Amino acid sequence: MSNDTTSRLSKNERRAQAREQARVAREAEKKREKRRRLYIQGGVVLGVVAILAIVGLVLTQSLKPAGPGPKNMVSGAAVFTKDLKVVPSAALQDPKADRVAPETNREELPLDVTVYVDYMCPACGNFEAQNGVMLENYVGSGDANLAVYPINFLDSTSLGTKYSTRAANAFGCLVEQQPDVAFEFHKRLLSPEIQPQERTPGLDDKELLKQAEAAGAKATPELKSCIQDRPFSTFFTENYTKAGEGISGLAEGQRLLMPQSATELQPEGKPQRLVSTPLVLVNGQQWNEGRDGSLETFMLKIKGEIEQAGAAEAATD
Repeated sequence: MSNDTTSRLSKNERRAQAREQARVAREAEKKREKRRRLYIQGGVVLGVVAILAIVGLVLTQSLKPAGPGPKNMVSGAAVFTKDLKVVPSAALQDPKADRVAPETNREELPLDVTVYVDYMCPACGNFEAQNGVMLENYVGSGDANLAVYPINFLDSTSLGTKYSTRAANAFGCLVEQQPDVAFEFHKRLLSPEIQPQERTPGLDDKELLKQAEAAGAKATPELKSCIQDRPFSTFFTENYTKAGEGISGLAEGQRLLMPQSATELQPEGKPQRLVSTPLVLVNGQQWNEGRDGSLETFMLKIKGEIEQAGAAEAATD
C-alpha cells in the first residue's frame, strides 16, 4: 500500500503546495544572501580598520620627533682614547643641534685625530687598510685620541637599503650599549673582508649583528632591537648635514682643500665644508697624502712641534 499522500491531492492542492515550497526556497535563499552580504561587509570593515591602523602607525612613526643620539657621542663622534676606550659623554638630545668638537688642549699630547667616515666609502676602506693598525697603536698607547664621525652620504649607492645609515646606527648602538667593543666593530666595518662594495645592498641587519658579535659584543635583546629599529638614523643624517655646512674643530685659520685637489683651498672666511671622505684632521689641521706624505709622518711632525714648543717653554722658566 502506498504512503504517498501527494497522489491523493487534487490538482489545485498540488499547485498550491508547489507554490509554497517555492516560496520557502526563496525565503531561504534571501536569508543566505543577506548573511553573505553581512559577512562581506564585515570583512570590508575589518580590512578598512586594519588599513587605517597601519596608516596610523606609519604616520605616528613618521611624525614622532627624532629621539636623542647615542650616549657617548655628544659631539657627533665617538672619541677613543688610551686602551681604545670610548670617552664617556651624554647623548645629544636634539639630533639636529650643532656639532661641537670635543675640547682638547692642542699644546700638549696626546694628539687629536679626527676622521669623518662612511662605512660604504671605498676610500675609507683603503684609508683603514693603510693606517688602521698605526692609528690603533697610537690610540691604544695613549699617544693620540681618535674622534670617529660616521656619516651616510653614500646611502643612495646601496640599492635602497640605506646601508651607510644602518651601519652607522649599528656603530652608535655599540658606542652607547657596549663601548668596549666599538673600536673593533669600527675596524671590521671597514675591513676588506666585510666592507660591501658600492651599488650592492650591503650587510643586512642580521649580518650587522653577527659582525658586532665577532667584534666581541653580546647579542642582547637591547642590541638586537637597536640595530633593527635604527633609532639613531636621524642623528647620523644630521652628522652629514652639519659637516656639509661647516666642519667644527678646525684649528684657527685652517682651511680645507677643494675636491680632488692637494693645493686649492676652500674660500677664506667661508665655512669649511666636508667635500669627500675620509676627511682626516690632526690637531685641527687637514691631512692630505699628496701634500703631506703618510699620515704617520704628518702626525710625527705635529708631535715634534708640540714637544719642541714644550721644551722651549721649559727652558725659559
